[in-house]
Amino acid sequence: MARAITIIQGHPDPAGNRFGHALADAYAQGAREGGHEVKRIEVAHLDVPLLRTKEDFESGTAPDAIQQCQAAIAWADHLVLLYPLWGGTMPALLKAFFEQAFRPGFAITPAQPGKMPKRLLAGKSARIVVTMGMPALVYRWYFGAHGLRGLERSILAFAGIGPIKESLIGTVEARNPVGRQKWLERMHALGRAGA
Repeated sequence: MARAITIIQGHPDPAGNRFGHALADAYAQGAREGGHEVKRIEVAHLDVPLLRTKEDFESGTAPDAIQQCQAAIAWADHLVLLYPLWGGTMPALLKAFFEQAFRPGFAITPAQPGKMPKRLLAGKSARIVVTMGMPALVYRWYFGAHGLRGLERSILAFAGIGPIKESLIGTVEARNPVGRQKWLERMHALGRAGA
């Protein structure tokens, strides 16, 4: 069954020549070959202002570029998020993007006293792809994948997105071309499957 897929490339380097970009390209190519529709968001190319007040988060207006990203997220059945691990979590630019995009009124209903917000992005699934310098097992077991858990629970699942799958790619800098190629092939296969 064909799916609508939005790929969110969260690497903050606008040059676009990182391994994460190659992974996104492989996924997108596989998805198109599998009959899926694909849209892409390149966070590094966006002007993402920082939110500084609760009032702005709850009742401010997202910039036009963020509203276009919200439309691409709302359109999708499946989200694919790719980013490098920086300081144990996502890069600051990607965090700022999520704060701008996943505002009340888009991701959840606005706050009402005594009531939990309604999850407005229910029915969508996601895959998170994280590249890192350390072994993925060390991040998962020793560090508890705390940054990844925060994204899954406090942003995606809180908005109703699920199931959420993970692909953790460790020791990226030390990987030889064969190891990198295997990951590119895996991303291509996941794209074909829309998974």
